[in-house]
Amino acid sequence: MVELKNVSFSYDGQKQIVHDINLAFTAGTATAIIGQNGAGKTTTVKMMNHLLVPTQGQILVNGEDIHDRTTAQVAHHVGYAFQNPDDQIFNNSIQKEIEFGPKRDNLPQDQLQKRVQVAAKMTGLSEHLDEHPYNFPYSLRKFITIASILAMNPETYIFDEPTAGQDHLSRQRLSKIITQLVAQQKCVIVITHDMNFVAENFNRVIVLSEHQVLADDTPQAIFSQPKLMTRANIEPPEALSIARRVHMATRPLTVTTLVDALKSK
Repeated sequence: MVELKNVSFSYDGQKQIVHDINLAFTAGTATAIIGQNGAGKTTTVKMMNHLLVPTQGQILVNGEDIHDRTTAQVAHHVGYAFQNPDDQIFNNSIQKEIEFGPKRDNLPQDQLQKRVQVAAKMTGLSEHLDEHPYNFPYSLRKFITIASILAMNPETYIFDEPTAGQDHLSRQRLSKIITQLVAQQKCVIVITHDMNFVAENFNRVIVLSEHQVLADDTPQAIFSQPKLMTRANIEPPEALSIARRVHMATRPLTVTTLVDALKSK
C-alpha cells in the first residue's frame, strides 16, 4: 500500500535527515517505528503522507508515485495523526473536527453521519461531539485527531506518538483501534517510544537510527539484540528487563507472558 524506494530527505540541501530508506507496508498489518529523537521517524512518515517531499527516491501509494499529487489527494489514502494534536485541530466542536475531511468529499449526509458516529465510537467520543476540543486534556485530544482520520477511511493510518501521556484505559483503547483496523485489512503504522506498547501490539518493528533503517524484524528479534538496542539508544520492554534481572531462561516481552512464565516455574 505504501512503498519507499531509495528515499532520502534533507532540509535546504544540508545534512540528510533520512538516507536511502527502502520500506514497504501492506494491508492488514501493524508496524511500529522506533528510535531515539532525531532518528528521522516523523520525517519518514510525513513523506508517506506527502507533507514532506523526498529530496531523492520514490514514494508509492497503492502502486502510484505520489510526487505530483497534492497532500489533500494523498490524505484520502494515507491518514496521519500528528504527534501534537494542537497542530491539527482547528474546529470549535469535536463533531465539526471529525466530519471536516469527509465533508469536503461531498458525501451524502447519511454516510457522513455514519462515518462520524463510527469514528466517535471507536475513540470514545460519542458523548462529547458537541464539546469544544480544547475542553479535553492534551492526551485525549489525540483521540480527536485519530477520529478525524478514521472518518476519512483511508487504506493506511499513521499515528505519531499516540500513547504519550495516556493512562491504562486510553492505551487499551488505542490497542483496540489498531486491532480493529488490521482486521479491516487496513495498514497501521505507529511511531512510539513506548516499548511496552510495541511488545503488546505489533508483529513488525522498524528501528531508525543514524538517519537510516537499522533493523526491520519481529519484536522478539529486535529486543533480543542488546547491541542493537544500545546502538539505537532504545530501552527494552519492562517485562524483558525483569526477566533478564532474575535470569529467566525465557525472554517474555509482555507482562502477561512474564506472569505466565513465572507461574510455570
